[in-house]
Amino acid sequence: MLAIEKEDIKVSLFNQLAELNHSEVVFASNTSSLSVSRIAEKVINPSRVIGMHFFNPATIMKLVEVVTTDKTTQETTDRVVELAKAMGKVPVLCKDSPGFIVNRVARPYYIESLRLAEEDIISFEQADRLLESSGFKMGPFKLMDLIGNDINYAVSCSVYEQLNDPERLKPSFIQEQKVKEGKLGKKSGEGYYTY
Repeated sequence: MLAIEKEDIKVSLFNQLAELNHSEVVFASNTSSLSVSRIAEKVINPSRVIGMHFFNPATIMKLVEVVTTDKTTQETTDRVVELAKAMGKVPVLCKDSPGFIVNRVARPYYIESLRLAEEDIISFEQADRLLESSGFKMGPFKLMDLIGNDINYAVSCSVYEQLNDPERLKPSFIQEQKVKEGKLGKKSGEGYYTY
C-alpha cells in the first residue's frame, strides 16, 4: 500500500498494520519532513515507530537518516540501523526535528538559489553551473527537478511551518507556481528544465 506524505494516512496505515502484527514489528516511515514523533504518538505501541529517510534516487544514494523519537526503543533503532547497513546504505542517527538533518541544512541551498532567481540576479542555468563548478555534485535547480518540485516545495513548506515561519526559510513563489502548473521536473517532463 502506498502511504503518501500525509500524517493521517501514515497513522491509519500503521494502526491497520498494528492490528495484524506483533507488538515488536518495526514501523518505519520514509518521510522527509513529517514529524515521526507525531506519527508515533497516534500509533499502537509507539516504541516501534521510527523514520527511515532515504534520499533520491534511493537506488543510488547511500545516505539514510534514521529518525528516532523519545518513544523509540534502542532495539528498534538497532534493528533499523542494521537493516540499512544490510541494504548497502550509510545510516545516520538523528532525533526527530523539523526537516531532520539534511532537509534542514538543504533548505537554504534551494531557497537562496530561488531568491536569486526571483530577484532576477541569476538564471537557473547560471546558478547550477556556478554551484557545480564550486564542488556541488548537482546544482539546486537540477536537484529540485530530480526530487520533484512538488516534493521539494512540500518539504520547504513543512519545515517553514514547523519552525514558526522564519523569513529566511519562506518557500518561493517560483516553486509554488511550478507546482501549480504541473511542472514537477523530470517526472512530468518539465520543471526548471525540459526533459
